[in-house]
Amino acid sequence: MKKIIVISAFMLSVIISMAQGSGRQNAVKLNPLSLIFMTGNVSYERAINANQSIQIGGFYSGLSIGGIEYKGYGGTAEYRLYFAGQKKAMNGVYAAPFVRYQSFNLSEKETTNETTFSSYGGGAILGWEKSWKSGFVLDLFAGPSYNVGKFKNENDEATFNLKGGINGFGVRTGIALGFAF
Repeated sequence: MKKIIVISAFMLSVIISMAQGSGRQNAVKLNPLSLIFMTGNVSYERAINANQSIQIGGFYSGLSIGGIEYKGYGGTAEYRLYFAGQKKAMNGVYAAPFVRYQSFNLSEKETTNETTFSSYGGGAILGWEKSWKSGFVLDLFAGPSYNVGKFKNENDEATFNLKGGINGFGVRTGIALGFAF
């Protein structure tokens, strides 16, 4: 969790220094639902013209229960085209193709058993984003995704059948809250 806070603070300071004097062309957002899964998820969106933006996001997850330790991280990049509603970057309905990388590790503390999984993927989301005069931002989105993963452990790879968005087709959904500047 300390890593998430340090990385988030660093990203925020860089973003603020880049944004000075540029108006509200930037937004930093957090996904509060990811906290349920002990994951910190932060994203940065930048308007590139009147109705388009780019967004990069990252997540880190870590949990230790008993003798089992879980860690994961990943990143997503997307291009957003605002085509309905106000049709302005960070205000309206948008379509966004995206690419994503994820890496997960599961290990037992008392043994040397370790399992890793990494995947590359992409997809498209449809979303709605609203930026208020106060700077508050709400972003809702959902869409299909496809991931191709590589599984590695010390035992037999064939004993695992990874499905449900980790390897193969899945759904990417989210709610993000943030601040535009």
